[in-house]
Amino acid sequence: MLIKPLKILIILCADIRIMYNFICSKKKITFYMKKVEMFVAGMSYSQSQSGAYALFLGVVGEEKRLPIIIGGFEAQAIAIFLEKMKPQRPLTHDLFKNFADSFHVHLKEVVINKFEEGIFFSKLVCEKDGDEVEIDSRTSDAVALALRFGCPIYADASIIDEAGIVIEESDEEPEAKEKDEDTGKEVAPTVYAYEDFLLEELEEMLQKAIEEENYEEASRIRDEIKRRKEKI
Repeated sequence: MLIKPLKILIILCADIRIMYNFICSKKKITFYMKKVEMFVAGMSYSQSQSGAYALFLGVVGEEKRLPIIIGGFEAQAIAIFLEKMKPQRPLTHDLFKNFADSFHVHLKEVVINKFEEGIFFSKLVCEKDGDEVEIDSRTSDAVALALRFGCPIYADASIIDEAGIVIEESDEEPEAKEKDEDTGKEVAPTVYAYEDFLLEELEEMLQKAIEEENYEEASRIRDEIKRRKEKI
């Protein structure tokens, strides 16, 4: 007598499962996080990794900083925009921006959404014709693109709690954690010095570096010029 009710129950469960799979395939399920708005607070040479830079993202309205080790190319892409340098040809991130504009793709926001084993993970939230798409990205690329699109940068609050640091207003930017955003590996430090050059010579070197499209070197020279002028 129990066979028929049992058969009906099995069919019902199967129907529910089919309906669930259909809904999941049609609708994107989003897990909400507490987003905190960030800004680019500064950038410096990494004292812990050769050829790397420390990018500091600040929490809007607070003294918290999120230190991230990034590669030279990505640091150069960020520095060029912040320092208003004019490359003779568009760099990769500029090309991405031009491409997106041509096809009416809008970068709505970037979100640092994961932190594992010292590595930060981010996503680009893009929008076109009312449709929203999320694309995985390295944090350095995400920041470089956010600056060019003029869109906000967010981070999951739990990541700031775990990896963020608090500094006093008078303090210099502290050294970032000794892990690369891609590998998490440590490398021997490298020191770049221009103490033997006069300010006029540095200005000429800067112009030459820009003309040769050596923007990483130009960024270092620009930092040295800025450091000296602040002392005057």
